Amino acid sequence: MIKKASKTHQKPQEYITERIKVEKLIPGGQALGTLKNGKKIFLWNALPGEIVTKALITKEKSHYLEATALDFEHLSKNRIAPRDACYLSTSPWQIFDYQYELSEKHALLKENFRQQEIDLDAQPVWTDNHEFGYRNKMEYSLYYDHADAKIHLAFHERASHRKVPITQSSLERSAILSRAQSVVDQLNQEHADARKFQSLLLRASQSDQVSGGLFENFQPRPIFPRLQDTILGVEYSYSPNGFFQINLPVYEEALRTIKPWIKTQKVLDLYAGVGTIGLSVASGHGLTLVECDKSAFQEMETNCRSAMRNWSTPPRPILAKSEEALEYITPDQTVILDPPRAGCQPQLLERLIEIHPQTIVYLSCNPATQARDVKILSEKYQINICQPFNFFPRTPHLENLIILTPK
Repeated sequence: MIKKASKTHQKPQEYITERIKVEKLIPGGQALGTLKNGKKIFLWNALPGEIVTKALITKEKSHYLEATALDFEHLSKNRIAPRDACYLSTSPWQIFDYQYELSEKHALLKENFRQQEIDLDAQPVWTDNHEFGYRNKMEYSLYYDHADAKIHLAFHERASHRKVPITQSSLERSAILSRAQSVVDQLNQEHADARKFQSLLLRASQSDQVSGGLFENFQPRPIFPRLQDTILGVEYSYSPNGFFQINLPVYEEALRTIKPWIKTQKVLDLYAGVGTIGLSVASGHGLTLVECDKSAFQEMETNCRSAMRNWSTPPRPILAKSEEALEYITPDQTVILDPPRAGCQPQLLERLIEIHPQTIVYLSCNPATQARDVKILSEKYQINICQPFNFFPRTPHLENLIILTPK
């Protein structure tokens, strides 16, 4: 049964109040149930085996609903109390026992590949067991509370434009939250208008140097002081609002896993970003890095110049789309792939099959598109290792490393 609860000046919220048995988790992180009318419902705040009796509908389509579970008849033994009140906005798997989170991520990874008819022999999900305080970057909204006439840090409610004011957030490094609160305190002292600002972005190095600041509406994004970090002994300089890995300790472990597979004299790093994979694992090799984003490319050039003193052959940065840099692929290479969530474009995969480089290193932030791409590459390649990494604990996200060698 669907019930509506009206709110002044807002669209009425709708609830589903029938008994729903939660069947399983699906790729993407929601739990799956089936309504009495046969329609599927995708639920946040629910675990397999639980029985939900009330849920807030966040999206309604002809064949399915999306919702947030509110009331329960039965709870899973794998449910724990979340640390943060804002967990649904930032990290909806805070309600999972951590070992259960790791096992479910492993199962969902295998399911993504099973859907591509690949029986994946995946290693257990690697974790450094730091469930909180791992994020080195966070972007906050600002919320003006008329009750106390003050600005507060906030996140957006999941699947909504509503803002949720926060007093605690556990995913980011503590230095970031401390600086964020200092910025808000200063705004309140100045009686600033929260509507003037789009967001507050802050980033911290591993030594807890914090940089970043406020983004004003309709204004160019400011240039913030750069940060420095070392990855596998290589020094990097980067902008707080540019692309750089969020969880450096786990990222370093992924790079340590990749490094022994760099056996060729030539290495091609596609979707290279600011160059942290190639420059960290391919010292002493002839390295070509390809990136299309201009700001990331400029940072990559800086990092290449910094690394040159340790290289007999200077690394070569190329400003281009990886899909349009196919002439750089040669048979005597190791090719590194770290594409966006959409995965690799068909023309790149076809070129890899045609040219047949010696090794393909594929690090993915989206195992679903990685599985699709590996299925195509399996015409000529076999999986040597599959190692998932828990880059983002307490969230559904998983990074996965596949090493491919010729059949």
